[in-house]
Amino acid sequence: MHPAWAVTSVAVTFLWLGMVLAISFLEAPLKFRAPGVTIPIGLGIGRLVFRALNLVEAVLAVALAGVVAVGDRPVGIVGPVVAVIVLLAAQLIVVRPRLNRRSERVLAGEDVPRSREHLYYVGLEVAKVVALVALGIGLLTHP
Repeated sequence: MHPAWAVTSVAVTFLWLGMVLAISFLEAPLKFRAPGVTIPIGLGIGRLVFRALNLVEAVLAVALAGVVAVGDRPVGIVGPVVAVIVLLAAQLIVVRPRLNRRSERVLAGEDVPRSREHLYYVGLEVAKVVALVALGIGLLTHP
């Protein structure tokens, strides 16, 4: 039988992974294909959805860090936990503010040139998915 910290960590990890996959890699690109969804409408929806997702991710990160910190975890679990938290922090502190500033300009009607900020966010999101998968596998294979 697995200790409570391990079971909770697995649940939090795969809940987080599922949310990121569903929102970032399914909802976000598909909303712009829906009939009648303009760039400003899609940006407005995206800002709301990602604000909510990032808030939930921050709560999950704190929960995961706390549960892993109090548990009798193997050393191999700490790296992926730290990686996921650092990747989320980079998204929230570095990339999201830039994306928000750009989307505010677009929503204000400015003709704004294309930006690479979304690519940075997606790159961090892919890395976060890899770290969450590694963490989940590490937790599931922990005796």
